[in-house]
Amino acid sequence: MKLKATLRLENGMEFHGWSFGSAQAVSGEVVFNSSMVGYPEQLTDATYSGQILCLTYPLIGNYGVPSEELLAESLSKNFESDRIHPKGLIAFDVCEDYSNWEAVKGLEQWMNEQNLTGIYGIDTRELTKILRDKGPMTGCIIPEGAAKPEEAVKPTPADVCCKETIVYPAQPSQDVENINGSKAATTAGKKVVVVDLGVKHSIIRGLLARGAEVIRVPFDYDFTEMEYDGVYVSNGPGCTCNCEKTVEILKKVLAGNKPVFGLGMGYHLIAKAAGCELERLAHPHRSANQPVRKEGTNRTYVSTQNVYRAVKAASIPAGWEVYFTNLNDGAVDGLRHKTKPFIGLNFAPEVCVGLTENVTPLDEFVSKL
Repeated sequence: MKLKATLRLENGMEFHGWSFGSAQAVSGEVVFNSSMVGYPEQLTDATYSGQILCLTYPLIGNYGVPSEELLAESLSKNFESDRIHPKGLIAFDVCEDYSNWEAVKGLEQWMNEQNLTGIYGIDTRELTKILRDKGPMTGCIIPEGAAKPEEAVKPTPADVCCKETIVYPAQPSQDVENINGSKAATTAGKKVVVVDLGVKHSIIRGLLARGAEVIRVPFDYDFTEMEYDGVYVSNGPGCTCNCEKTVEILKKVLAGNKPVFGLGMGYHLIAKAAGCELERLAHPHRSANQPVRKEGTNRTYVSTQNVYRAVKAASIPAGWEVYFTNLNDGAVDGLRHKTKPFIGLNFAPEVCVGLTENVTPLDEFVSKL
């Protein structure tokens, strides 16, 4: 028997549909993703921690869920982390019968196992238009008969990062191809520190595939006395105000010359360490089709983003320059140093799901190690 459910937004609007997954009421910031595929990766992306994720593609669940196999300690083979991070999931329709040779279970079974509340049968496109035009807002999913949900708590990197240093030994580099068929950059014997604010495991897999040894450290761990060849500052959830210790560590790193790469929140922290100011976007970048142009060229990339901040262009200090510009709103979606190998991006250089053309910035980082 189907159980009714209600999605209620903070502005009082309600959408009525059906419950799937856990029947527990939940609350959180409601965001969206416009990818046609990739729900296992999106649900395990720590950037969505504490949020309620709306998927605009009208059908999900049709290819099931792959195994939770690990490649190494705390490193998933198929997902972006070891667990589901959003508080809730919103869909137009859910496929009960999946078909995929890699699948080991259905979406709803996985949601029940990890206590994820879902609602389907609502107009997700209309909801997305509201979120796009009105800006960020909290909401709650309330299955029929469920108790009132607890108040939404904003996540921090401390909630999702590793708790101690993890070393992934270097592996023989693999033949990784870019979108144009050229071989990706590789490095042998180089050590990359990954500052874990909620790192996507596909990034670690991508670095290992390129022959690097990866040293994964908690977001507030001072690694500057360690031996390393480059620093990757990962994506993560929450506000940069919870990461002042990380900013101080990065200031010491930027005083040197070793390659540094930042993604999402990692990019924002590198920018703050460099002396930049951040500003809230009038319309957060919450989709998988954000067009960004590489400055100085006519090359445009289609990027995946889940951010509500950007670097304030007027605050960029001497020695730094805009690397990528968002073509929708002109936001600074990438920053780089003019003479040192320091790069930061608001978007994900995908190495797992979706377009693979954006691995080129990752290769630029690897090539400088």
